[in-house]
Amino acid sequence: MRYVLACASSLLILITAAPVSAQTVIPVQFDRGASSSTLDGEIRGQTYSDYRLVVGAGQRLSVSLRPTAGSPYFNVMEPGSTGEAIYNSSMGDQQYTGTTAHNGAYTIRVYQMRASGRRDEAARFKLALSVTDPGVAGQLPASGGDAASQLPGDALVPGTPYHATASIPCRSAAGAPMGSCQAGVIRRRGSATVHLDTPDGGERTILFRDGVAVSSDGDSRIGVERREDVSIVRIGDVEIYEIPDALIFGG
Repeated sequence: MRYVLACASSLLILITAAPVSAQTVIPVQFDRGASSSTLDGEIRGQTYSDYRLVVGAGQRLSVSLRPTAGSPYFNVMEPGSTGEAIYNSSMGDQQYTGTTAHNGAYTIRVYQMRASGRRDEAARFKLALSVTDPGVAGQLPASGGDAASQLPGDALVPGTPYHATASIPCRSAAGAPMGSCQAGVIRRRGSATVHLDTPDGGERTILFRDGVAVSSDGDSRIGVERREDVSIVRIGDVEIYEIPDALIFGG
């Protein structure tokens, strides 16, 4: 079985800014001379808040979510996204730092997991956003999660938020044959998040801790079988993803 990994040769740093909130687009602008802002927010049930930041490509965007009640999470979405996220805090940390690849409005979507939404629970939070130019002293490296969690020397694939990309064998729909999924991985110390684009046009996200697949963004149970240096990840009775250790650990 052959896996083709694309790894970065140099660190790419991007940034964006502009907030939207509570299913109503509300542009957020920093005070004159400021490069950051902290906003208080609340969501209930299956509603969500979109915070939209308009910035130029090549700036550094940092997002930090601190829950004060309930269990909110956030996604980071690029301009033009219809819901696809380049970072999902429910599969990693409640912090993100990265460099924007595009000019335009980036969206920080704060939401609850489906179970909390169905129970009509409320969540309150403080959302800290900052946008700075790259190369300024004291800034964090571009990455998902906090700086201390990043692997030294693990650069991003240019034009992506991923440390590596690959084409892997997979099946995502009932009755379908094994096909190929495009995978991207965000690595941290002790964990990694794998984002998958499936042949049927869907998406799947799988969280690894210490090299073991432990959860996904799906509703079904997850199971893992090892075959040499590959994790065969099964989600429910239908989905299968064959993820090589080289994608998770590098090398």
